[in-house]
Amino acid sequence: MNKDLQNTPPESIILEIRAGAGGKEASLFASDLATMYTKYAQKQGWKTTLVSSSPSDLGGYKEIIIEVANPEAYQTLIQESGVHRVQRVPTTEKAGRIHTSTASVAVLPMYPAQTLEIKPQDLEITFSRAGGPGGQNVNKVETAVRILHKPSGIIVQSQSERSQQRNRERAMDILRAKLIEAQKEKETGSLAKVRREQIGTQDRSEKIRTYNFLQDRITDHRIKKSWHNIEKILDGNLDPIVKAFKKHSQ
Repeated sequence: MNKDLQNTPPESIILEIRAGAGGKEASLFASDLATMYTKYAQKQGWKTTLVSSSPSDLGGYKEIIIEVANPEAYQTLIQESGVHRVQRVPTTEKAGRIHTSTASVAVLPMYPAQTLEIKPQDLEITFSRAGGPGGQNVNKVETAVRILHKPSGIIVQSQSERSQQRNRERAMDILRAKLIEAQKEKETGSLAKVRREQIGTQDRSEKIRTYNFLQDRITDHRIKKSWHNIEKILDGNLDPIVKAFKKHSQ
């Protein structure tokens, strides 16, 4: 790895959003978070690309990965890493009971290819057909790419591009980001600790932020600050939260 990596601003980031505890509600919440970050990025004029997604049979997503291309994205959104908890009454809940669900967010900086060499013999690459939810828009050509990095066991995939080559390049970018992050953590001797801080165990009790719909309140448990108007924030108006974290870090 390049020794100056720490001083190199990442060109873009990868947002990994995964449904945690809570079944259908967790999948729907993961989808809500993905929409929130995408809309926020677009309001900033940042380019966003859906890299891959795993729709849930229950609705929403089991996992969704988005690339945000802008040098400011990492410092702006790094505080979003962790377990997010939602408390609301599902539309299918006839008794009006509040359900608590979680989704995890990981923010990974991406760097140019020359920052880390990846040996071809360490990779196992497979291809498949890319398709939309419910079998729609199924591609007749095997353009989706899945890469296993054998030494680390890390698996990445990309299915958003129309060509196999572009999906392979994007998957390699994600793999590089994950390997660099793992190496950083290893060098600081805090791999397990940092990983727990990034996504935790996805347990309901382990959270960085709670979205309480009945009280129309979002609370961040790290800086002990709350905001109202959940729907507006989930519609991409993250500025109050971003500004609060910037002020807190000063």
